[in-house]
Amino acid sequence: MLKALLRPFSRVAGNGTPSESAGTDYAVDLRKVVKQFQTAAGVFTALKSVDFRVTPGEFVGVIGKSGSGKSTLINMITGIDRPTSGEVYVAGTPVHTLSEGQMAVWRGRHLGIVFQFFQLLPTLSLADNIMLPMDFCGMYHPGERYARALELLDLVGMADQAQKLPSAVSGGQQQRVAIARALANDPPILIADEPTGNLDSRTADSVFELFESLISRGKTILMVTHDNDLAKRVTRTIILSDGEIIEQYLARAFPALDEDQLVWATRRLETRRFEPGALIIRHGEPADSFYLITRGKVEVFITGPYGQELQVAAMHAGQYFGEVELLAGGPRIATVRAGHDTGVEVAAIDAETFRQMTDESVATRREIEETVQARIEENRAASEQARESAGGQS
Repeated sequence: MLKALLRPFSRVAGNGTPSESAGTDYAVDLRKVVKQFQTAAGVFTALKSVDFRVTPGEFVGVIGKSGSGKSTLINMITGIDRPTSGEVYVAGTPVHTLSEGQMAVWRGRHLGIVFQFFQLLPTLSLADNIMLPMDFCGMYHPGERYARALELLDLVGMADQAQKLPSAVSGGQQQRVAIARALANDPPILIADEPTGNLDSRTADSVFELFESLISRGKTILMVTHDNDLAKRVTRTIILSDGEIIEQYLARAFPALDEDQLVWATRRLETRRFEPGALIIRHGEPADSFYLITRGKVEVFITGPYGQELQVAAMHAGQYFGEVELLAGGPRIATVRAGHDTGVEVAAIDAETFRQMTDESVATRREIEETVQARIEENRAASEQARESAGGQS
């Protein structure tokens, strides 16, 4: 039943049909998006050349202070507003090119939106609230809509309340119904704007668990939240600051950097992608960059006591490498390759940016120095173990 109720992600073209020629494989793909507003004080830039992508099946949290651009970002993705410049693709559709009429129908069929304040119509029953998007978009045969509404209410644990008005159930129950309504037309992507903002912690947790169950069934969810505890439970976090995205792994790796320093460093990141097994840095070469892993993994090798290559580590998203030589000086002491089965995406920082970042944050420099020392000790231990193993075999 659930398999029929909720479809997996598929790309769609502007007319709402599955498409193999759609412009992107990402569920959400923003390319150099700028949004400006004209105010009495002049032009205000709410989003500043924002680039980010969400892959199908991800649960992405969007966090940031009030006024950071979170609502504007959501409005770009849902088509409620248009970018001043840049491109927005959602489920393969270039939504920035759709007319208002096309957008309304497309949004109803391919996006599910969950609001902070539920937005249930007070004079309609819970079941009727769920059937309304089906009617508006002409989805499903009229005779099937009520049965589908009941199935969705059952999915969120509210089937026995189907004929009640919204005022007759609690806030947490209304939010569950709002999620069921967002699923009415079986969209591949859900956008949730502060969905737990008006709920107590226990109810918020139950709503979050419902989102997690939807992810397990193939949905993609982008959620704006101010709750840092909930934000830690998503697949990935987008951090907004004054209209710019801060690289989440940079923020996690170096918590001592303040927001201004993180924005400054993020602007200087260069994304690089390597195929499985590809060489990233080679032992003995000059050191010119620091690398932060954003997807996939890398394998780290050193030269053993008899010239053999020894793998000493495998690193994954959120970890970094290339810092040893930038701090201590000298050529590379290890060889690093993209994971042989996954490939890797990294954010590279040039040596000068790395130097400025560590000079301006003493705490960050100390954190990295501790990591450097630990890795040098690990390399020595691996080399000594190889020497002993070779000696025992001779």
